[in-house]
Amino acid sequence: MIVRIASGITGFDSLTTAGDDLGLGLGGIPENTVTLIYGPPEVGKSNFCHGFAYYGLTQDEPCLYLTTDMGINEISQNFKDMELVLDEYLENKMLYVVDAVSNDDESAPYDWHQSVSVRNPTDILVKVTSGARSISQKNPRLRGVIDSLTTILESNNEMLIVRVLKTYILRLKEAGATAVITYTEGSSDPRTEILIKSMVDNIIRLNGKKITIEAMKGIGRKEAHYQITERGIVIDGNDD
Repeated sequence: MIVRIASGITGFDSLTTAGDDLGLGLGGIPENTVTLIYGPPEVGKSNFCHGFAYYGLTQDEPCLYLTTDMGINEISQNFKDMELVLDEYLENKMLYVVDAVSNDDESAPYDWHQSVSVRNPTDILVKVTSGARSISQKNPRLRGVIDSLTTILESNNEMLIVRVLKTYILRLKEAGATAVITYTEGSSDPRTEILIKSMVDNIIRLNGKKITIEAMKGIGRKEAHYQITERGIVIDGNDD
């Protein structure tokens, strides 16, 4: 049986139910796997990350959040706009943010907020690894987010980032994490995109109207329409 964790995305767990005859086909994201969320710009990839991370926090699952597109203050505001408040989880060291956007002197009164340069993937990896190790010592289950891989690829040698990503995935799996990574379709060399897809366990594409499960442990290809609402992504139902 494949153990799955609740995604926090309305309708997603129903979409990913395996439908077996034993009544064990609970939906969600397979535990201790890495999922690539990709598609064109502005289709809800970050919204997916927000819902995934926040739901885990409400279930006492810490989150290691690497952000390369939005600083800590913008992330906090986006969550507040969705009526989700992060302050308690930052103060309680449940949310560990590795921030490649904010300046070192930007207001961030939390211990678990680390600033890095998007042009220094080695430092990013060191801080992510340190964060994963620290969290896993206190909790056997955690969630990981990279939002987004695109910015790191655009700022560095692509093959270097592929190697760094491989190590990142290894470290998170060693820590028992279940992770999601966002990527903007077509933003890197096609060969790099193929390599990225080959390293993850699950692949999900968003196009602004439809979510497509292209690959996921335990289920076949599935599609459904979705909407981006004030409270995040809402999946309407299985189109199969």
